[in-house]
Order: sequence, then C-alpha cells, then structure tokens
Amino acid sequence: MDYISSDTNVWLDFFAINQTALPFRLPYTYIMFEEALRKEILSPPDLLMELGKLGLKGVDITTVEFYYAMDLSSRYVKLSGYDRIALAIAKHRNIPLLTGDMPLREAAKAEGVRVFGTIDLLDTLFYGGYISISEYLSCLEDFLKHKERRLPAEELRRRISDISNAKETE
Repeated sequence: MDYISSDTNVWLDFFAINQTALPFRLPYTYIMFEEALRKEILSPPDLLMELGKLGLKGVDITTVEFYYAMDLSSRYVKLSGYDRIALAIAKHRNIPLLTGDMPLREAAKAEGVRVFGTIDLLDTLFYGGYISISEYLSCLEDFLKHKERRLPAEELRRRISDISNAKETE
C-alpha cells in the first residue's frame, strides 16, 4: 500500500460535499503529523474521529524531518509549521504530498516532491474505476457549489464539460 503525507484542507473539501470517505476507496494510506491532526482538525468536531475511523494515520516525525522542516522556514516564509512538517515527511519518506494549499504545493514542487490535490484524488477515483461517472459528476458539481473551498472553478467546469461531451458521443 502506498503512503501519502497529508495536509488538512483536502479533508475539509471532501467533508464540505459529504464525501469524506471517498478518498479512502483508493489503495493509499494517508498519514499526517499527529500533533497537526489534533490541532488543525478542530472543526467540525466529529471530523477528526471520522477520519481516524476511515484510516487517516497520525505519525511522529523523525529528527531529520524536524530539522528539515526548520530549514524550510527560511526558504518558504508563507508556510505554517505544520505545512513544513507535512512537506518534510513527504520529502524524507519519498512519498507524495496531499494538499490544496498553493504556497505548500509550490514549495513541494520546488523540493522535488510529487503533489496531489482534491481534484487529483477525484480524477484518480474516477479514472481508476473506484467511482461511477454519476458520482464523479456529482462531486464536481458539489465542489462548484462550495466556493469557500477555493477549488479552481474553471478546472471543475472543464471536467464536467469533458465528461458530458464524452457521454454525448457514445
């Protein structure tokens, strides 16, 4: 099973559309710094417990990851401490980083870390056969309704259009 270092915002995206369990259909183990889990996922109150039941694993960081995260602070001043730790875990464990946070995504790319976001997970679920076309379209449309989640509307609309056009040509 592949591991993915996780940031908080993707879980909030899926929670907003009542699909928190969806990413757990993929053959991944999502991990997150234990302290970040307890301190960042405070609201809604039941989300942390739900994510734990679904399989999100809290992990400790190594000394090397800790010092790497500290080193990142001088290069990426927009990143929070927890963001730097999520990146350090991904970098030193040679695993992807799951985040929708743009400064964190840019830092990860600059550090040579593969990045996944909410839409990437949804695409993987659909094109991997883990969800149906109707589930995929429903999620895309629901994400469009939740502008507070700040997902790129043009990307969501393009996917809806591509799938709708493909259905018409069948």
